[in-house]
Amino acid sequence: MDEHLDSFIVYLTMNRGLSKNTIESYSRDISSLAAFLDKRGISDPAAVSEPDIAAFFDHLRKKKLSPRSVARNIVSLKQFFRFLLTENVITEDPLRNTVSPKPAKTLPHTLSLDEVERLLREPEKGNSNEALRDRAMLEVLYATGVRVSELISLELNRINLDHGYVITLGKGSKERIVPIGDAAIRKVRDYLSDSRPKLLRGRNSEYLFVTSRTASKMSRQRFWRMIKDYALSAGIHSHITPHVLRHSFATHLLERGADLRAIQAMLGHSDISTTQIYTYVEKERLKRIHEKSHPRA
Repeated sequence: MDEHLDSFIVYLTMNRGLSKNTIESYSRDISSLAAFLDKRGISDPAAVSEPDIAAFFDHLRKKKLSPRSVARNIVSLKQFFRFLLTENVITEDPLRNTVSPKPAKTLPHTLSLDEVERLLREPEKGNSNEALRDRAMLEVLYATGVRVSELISLELNRINLDHGYVITLGKGSKERIVPIGDAAIRKVRDYLSDSRPKLLRGRNSEYLFVTSRTASKMSRQRFWRMIKDYALSAGIHSHITPHVLRHSFATHLLERGADLRAIQAMLGHSDISTTQIYTYVEKERLKRIHEKSHPRA
């Protein structure tokens, strides 16, 4: 199975233009199936049957995987076995009758404006080069709504502070231009003039945001820990991830009358239906205001 997985990963990398994170997810899901089948004495993809696949998904559900994670596994395996079919490795697709469930519509969690302000101010309680960098990173994240992978991979030559925009590389290696506001521009200028040279200590880096240890970009895991630590010290106890700031960016724009198509373009959504989830967030907010304020609600 491993050699076929390797061929599939090469195919995805060369032909599909998927992001590194997406390809890693595909690899994990297929490796999980391979390990499960190995315990059943199956190593040849041609020997995998529909009952084997059904047993694997039962196994995932017993492990308490969320419906969304199970649905992602179905997508990964469907793509893998379709690839094997086109490569004549198998003659029948064992997932041909497997239906991908529609994930339940869950509203994205967002921060209030007050919580965002408290989070953005929190790094300034420190007086270090890292604190200046962290403030600039949080400001850019909220100002642009970019994904965390796009933020940490942002290159120095892809931000234009004079004209106020960043050029980011999103999913599928799609490039987009996103405006960046004055507050973020000021913090990035402060970081570039004072903090970044001290973090680099004479070394060079193509990345905008660097660490002193590697003189390269910060890892996703480190940024996740950083934002959680700042939220906790700012007294924000609700669930928070870098993606929550992305959700907050979109929701706060919509609350102030931004066009949904403009938000779609800034977020890099290929389908407007993905962006429309934020309209439900706004409707729920208005409903709560009505219930709280209207005398006959």
